[in-house]
Amino acid sequence: MYTRARMALFHENLVAIARPVSFAEGARLLRQGEPSRGAFVIRKGSVEARVALPGGGTLAVAQLGEGAMLGETALIERGVCSASVVACSAVEGWFVAREDFRAMVASRDPGALELQRGITRILAAKLHALNARLREHAAEEDRPARGADPAAAESAPGFDWRAFLRALPFFEGFDDEEVGELASLGRAFSLPRGARLFAAASAAERCFLMVRGAAEIYSTPGSLERRIAIAGPGELIGYLAVLERRPHGASARIREQACLLEFPAAGFLELYEGPSGTAVRLQHAIHRSLLRSLARTNTQLTRLISEAGLRGAHAKSRELETVLRSQIVTGTSD
Repeated sequence: MYTRARMALFHENLVAIARPVSFAEGARLLRQGEPSRGAFVIRKGSVEARVALPGGGTLAVAQLGEGAMLGETALIERGVCSASVVACSAVEGWFVAREDFRAMVASRDPGALELQRGITRILAAKLHALNARLREHAAEEDRPARGADPAAAESAPGFDWRAFLRALPFFEGFDDEEVGELASLGRAFSLPRGARLFAAASAAERCFLMVRGAAEIYSTPGSLERRIAIAGPGELIGYLAVLERRPHGASARIREQACLLEFPAAGFLELYEGPSGTAVRLQHAIHRSLLRSLARTNTQLTRLISEAGLRGAHAKSRELETVLRSQIVTGTSD
């Protein structure tokens, strides 16, 4: 988890490549719609994020103070500022440029790799918070829970799955040796449609890479069931629970007959937390996975906002709009 001690270490490493900045009360740190260049860490003072409203005026969507980081997504991909950020008081802090962050990560020293893992924890915390807000609101796709999915016997894959790995988007940036190193940790198997992959609240003893087929990720709030995502080829499944050393927060069932590569938690964590080039590639792949999950969550938020507006539930629409716009930076392309 993202403990105070790990937060302190993350900031210590980040400050090593940052430049100090200061802003007077009322000064603008970020402007909505401008390209993002990096991230800020607030050492002293507070800031407010505001979004422009279509009919004029602005809406305050977040307040951030000492120790807060804003614009962290800009460190790993190019994007635009989805909100303006204004100093509520005199502010002192640090600015980290995306290019400097990437250069430090490429050096593969321990501090740089901890920075990479720190970004993962920040993105994961953001995803958890957004999903928690989503669960507070009913959605049209909510349906009565089906009950426990059946366990099913595993079978051996009926094709050369190793030759198939290089075609998966997950392995973008990996060389053949790195693909082989990660694959050697895993065990490939097949499951039929409808089989249980894992259940919410179960121990995260392994995570999975979808090689062929698809799985449905879903939650069961009360007596209802809500689909979170469909994970197809190249998607990593169940990895956040492994990284955070906690039980699974959702369930997964096979939607189409699937071939999966299973990674035991211990081996996956050892590689992820190690100093190798494969570890760096794995961290990049996990960042891409988290950004896709955040994009899916934002799409669901946008749909709920539209549905609330059509029903005349304007208070709910404004509340969800605030949640959507409070993310400061929206990614576009790397």
